[in-house]
Amino acid sequence: MKIHTIRQPATEQQVHEMLEAFGDYIKLAVDVERGVLAGGGGLHADCEQALLDDGSRGASIWGADWRPETREVLFGSFINIRPSHGNRSMLIESRALRERVEAVVRRLLEVRKP
Repeated sequence: MKIHTIRQPATEQQVHEMLEAFGDYIKLAVDVERGVLAGGGGLHADCEQALLDDGSRGASIWGADWRPETREVLFGSFINIRPSHGNRSMLIESRALRERVEAVVRRLLEVRKP
């Protein structure tokens, strides 16, 4: 399973490679401060580690999933359980934070076909 760190809109090839783990969705870690994401691992934590290795701060990273076929962003992940940040659930509870995560995901993963 290949994890890609995405800073610019993903290519179709990158999306294809990130889908190899689960077939119809991609596990992601999204850095809402830097506007980058990592995707394609077997666990959100694998993607989180890729962002940490790339210079992200842990407090800025949130877990999500992307379903390319339906263009749906899902906001559940164990890495989102952060009582110290006011998030006591696997789901991102803050609407504003969900919107930030979704904006990064859509900007980087909505691959447009010519």
